[in-house]
Amino acid sequence: MSEGISFIADRTVIGTSSAVGTVPTQAPDPASPPEDQTDPLVLLPDSGDTGQPPAHGGRATGELVHRPDADDAFPVEWTRLAEHRYLVVADWPAAHRFFAPLPGGVQDPLLVAETMRQTAMMLAHAEYGVPADHHFVMWDMEYALATSGFGLSDASGRVDVLVECSEVQMRARSLAGMRVRLTFRRGGRLLATSTGSLSCTSDRAYRRLRGDRLESAGDPVPLLDGVPPGRVGRRDPRDVVLAPSGEGPGWRLRLDTSHPTLFARANDHVPGMVLLEAARQAAVALSPGGHFLPASLAIAFHRYAELDEPCLVRARHETSPEGDVSIHVEGVQGQEAVFTAVLGDTPEVAG
Repeated sequence: MSEGISFIADRTVIGTSSAVGTVPTQAPDPASPPEDQTDPLVLLPDSGDTGQPPAHGGRATGELVHRPDADDAFPVEWTRLAEHRYLVVADWPAAHRFFAPLPGGVQDPLLVAETMRQTAMMLAHAEYGVPADHHFVMWDMEYALATSGFGLSDASGRVDVLVECSEVQMRARSLAGMRVRLTFRRGGRLLATSTGSLSCTSDRAYRRLRGDRLESAGDPVPLLDGVPPGRVGRRDPRDVVLAPSGEGPGWRLRLDTSHPTLFARANDHVPGMVLLEAARQAAVALSPGGHFLPASLAIAFHRYAELDEPCLVRARHETSPEGDVSIHVEGVQGQEAVFTAVLGDTPEVAG
């Protein structure tokens, strides 16, 4: 399996087994090697110019970005600018079956998160020697729009992404973990920034971690009746990931394992992108009239979200001393937090 990133509080798990995932109950420590790998970690310098010309680049493939459908793959190519510093060209669609434009012709901000996820895995494989069967864990992720105009005319087509990798840890010749910072520009205009940290786990270690759960990967999951699409900012009922809770405030997480983007391959846990979308939909549902632009999002994954256990999603408003309003969302499974997220609807406009 080599599908995607899982999130675990995550810490987040970027995993070969899912698109974007959740954190395992016992998340691997990126500072210590798995039991089956004893080569010492080597901490490499942060990004910076080494005085050498760019070594090479390459073209993105579905295998590198863990997306079997080309319509879901956004990085196009990359060039190494310096040690741990890269320029990635991405292609953002003006229309997509899932990352669809929002009302008013606004581009979907979650494209920032998904592009970061795919870019991190692509570079890990192509530049840092991560084997195709390894699994990724993304421990934290956040993004912020840097412009009040995120319309299709400004945020579709070619997007230049500067990627800076730091805290790079190598185990022998393969990446063990690193932190990434991405800056998104189009035509020289700053669109957004994002950051995240990830670690890599061998297939053997992942199988030891997940145990019997791997045997249920791909098994059907009962499909709950979703809330009305318009209530959570969606048009297609298939894209709804929230269902009525049936008991008190909040919602049940709704899993459609036949969804072509959210469940592109068989998973042994809930993909992280599903949890990101759940946070977004909860924020929209909590906002007056369903008007909410996720201009900023910070998410942490605390354990794997299991497919066969109910997951309750709750959301609340919070106001800072400065008067800024944000929406806090959490997913709870078995009385334990699966993920926590904070979303804001005001872009951090660049000066």
